[in-house]
Amino acid sequence: MKVYKTNQIRNIALLGNAGSGKTTLAEAMLFEGGVINRKGEVTAKNTVSDYTDIEHDYGNSVLPTLLYTEKNGVKINILDTPGMDDLCGGVVSSLNVTDLSLMLVNATNGVEAGTEAAGRHAEAMNSPMVFVFNQLDHDNSNFDAALDQCKATFGNKVTIVQYPVDAGPSFSSVIDVLKMKMYKYNDKGEVEILDIPDSEMEKAEELHNELVEMAAENEEALMELYFDKGSLTEDEMRKGMKLGMLQRDLYPVFCTTAKKGIGAGRLLEFIANIAPAPNEREMRNVVSGKAVKMEESEPPSLFVFKTTVESHVGEITYFKVMSGKISEGLDLINSKSGNKERLSQVFVAAGKNREKVDELVAGDLGCTVKLKETKFNQTLTTKEADTKFEPITFPSSRHTVAVKAVNDSDDEKVGEVLNKLKYEDPTFIIDYSKELKQLLVHCQGEYHTNVLKWYFDNVHKIEVNYLQPKIPYRETITKAAQADYRHKKQSGGAGQFGEVHLVIEPYEDGSEPKSMFKFGDKEQKLSVRAVEEHKLSWGGKLIYCNCIVGGSIDARFMPAILKGIMEKMEEGPLTGSYARDIRVYVYDGKMHPVDSNEISFKLAGRNAFSMAFKNAGPKILEPIYDLNVWVPSDRMGDVMSDLQGRRAMIMGMGSEKGMEKITAKVPLKEMNKYTTSLSSITGGRGVFDISFDGYEKVPADVQDELLKAYEAEQEEE
Repeated sequence: MKVYKTNQIRNIALLGNAGSGKTTLAEAMLFEGGVINRKGEVTAKNTVSDYTDIEHDYGNSVLPTLLYTEKNGVKINILDTPGMDDLCGGVVSSLNVTDLSLMLVNATNGVEAGTEAAGRHAEAMNSPMVFVFNQLDHDNSNFDAALDQCKATFGNKVTIVQYPVDAGPSFSSVIDVLKMKMYKYNDKGEVEILDIPDSEMEKAEELHNELVEMAAENEEALMELYFDKGSLTEDEMRKGMKLGMLQRDLYPVFCTTAKKGIGAGRLLEFIANIAPAPNEREMRNVVSGKAVKMEESEPPSLFVFKTTVESHVGEITYFKVMSGKISEGLDLINSKSGNKERLSQVFVAAGKNREKVDELVAGDLGCTVKLKETKFNQTLTTKEADTKFEPITFPSSRHTVAVKAVNDSDDEKVGEVLNKLKYEDPTFIIDYSKELKQLLVHCQGEYHTNVLKWYFDNVHKIEVNYLQPKIPYRETITKAAQADYRHKKQSGGAGQFGEVHLVIEPYEDGSEPKSMFKFGDKEQKLSVRAVEEHKLSWGGKLIYCNCIVGGSIDARFMPAILKGIMEKMEEGPLTGSYARDIRVYVYDGKMHPVDSNEISFKLAGRNAFSMAFKNAGPKILEPIYDLNVWVPSDRMGDVMSDLQGRRAMIMGMGSEKGMEKITAKVPLKEMNKYTTSLSSITGGRGVFDISFDGYEKVPADVQDELLKAYEAEQEEE
């Protein structure tokens, strides 16, 4: 393969709802560019893009796939992305290394949930977009209705470059108002370029003038030319359209029926002529080291956006060349570890087909194999430059499950598999919770967990169950209480003896220790001699006050008492959850000259604390999250009702980007499977984000329920 210069490269991402035809269009583009000599079909499981077993089983894209084709001396790298929003990690990583998004719209269904979701990701990355209306040969295809929906969702920036003459089963012709020609296709997808018929000329000229105006608006010089001449040449229009696309002020519309090859060649021609080259977009931010430009003359550097593992090949590392030239045998430094990596081979990829190349230049996409440690989101560069590019930021998790092997002997294997899969799909966040004693997988939704289950069942042959994650409750107290406990044990030889008297009370930031408590008719005076403040790793504080006078407990035993109290804080007396925000006063006790030791006072302190805790108005706290939900206006009432059933406190409502926005505070306990529920209520169009806010006391009925559940669990054990 020839070496393409930076200005001869285009990087595009195929976006759209599942079933919009992205993989089929990719197949048509590869056929058009001569990369393949026969087009595959998704139903026949022989496409270049969806080549993995899981994609064959699911019948749609699960992973982003790197492809390439060629048009008029320009190399076009294509990333075919998944259409399910649960698999949005592939969309986000692809948008981070491409310079143009092709948004496919099923002309029968119009704007779907996946279209909106992909549009949000493209907007977040400031990606230029071209709309491709596909499947125009279907019985129920409706170009005008789909166009109106696109304009309602994405604004009047959606601008016709092509429209169909005869949408429906007989679809074969499009009018191109940029070229001012009619493209007519035969059954083999071969095109004949004709003059626009008289019956379409008035409409075509009107749309051409609209396109000219949209192109001219993007540069003052073009606007002056337009005013002077009343029109623009095709080259002037190309310049204006490119500027408009780069500023996201223009979203051109093209027409295809990818399965028949209709429109694919003209679309590629447009991409080659007008789409931005890699060096015409903003350079990725450099977080440390030398800043580089996307030029061949710069020191070589690359950014890894994807890693996968294939049988018989091993780990494959996909990258974008950010600067300089990359060639076989080149040694670079991993900017994270500082270790050397050798690029033993360099490939361009068309799905599972990889072709060795001598060199890739700045802006190109490629892959290599058998790197020692380099993973996604990492930079390889020269030692002198030490450049490190900003990592890709993936969407926050929206769904969590606990994973448990059916056979206990497989527990370790489950952890190993998850730690490998998180590199292939970074939106899987793996976390073993010591507190909950569960292996947690944070992901994007139930479909996402089904994908994970497929890998366990079919690749790794490990049976796993999904469990509902436990809730990280906290325990605290609401009033002061006193307790004393004597630990005494005698069994031949040295015995154990320790006695501890203490008071506990709720702690609030800024509050000072007290010197007097009253329990019933009895007053307890305290003399605080020393105060220790312990910030707890799980949140909150423990304030430990030494009030011992007269040497009733030797100072050397005070740390042991604290240790016993802390042990009980880590396994609260009510439900075994962490305790927090408590002040403890140790004011008296007894020792034995022979039998007293650290273990005795640790156990005495632990048990005295536990006894006092249960008499101090103990309360369970639950995690509360801030929730933002965006929903279509016609589903607002249903979503509100659902949230109220989840004990949510509605904090506000408003409108944002054509959707209604609800802000609320909701207990984590009530958010189980909310992704599925919201999708069901809104037809997949609702989206949300969630972030931790703090802890609040649970209602009395919920606390009673939790206490009974814990007691039953303890009895079973």
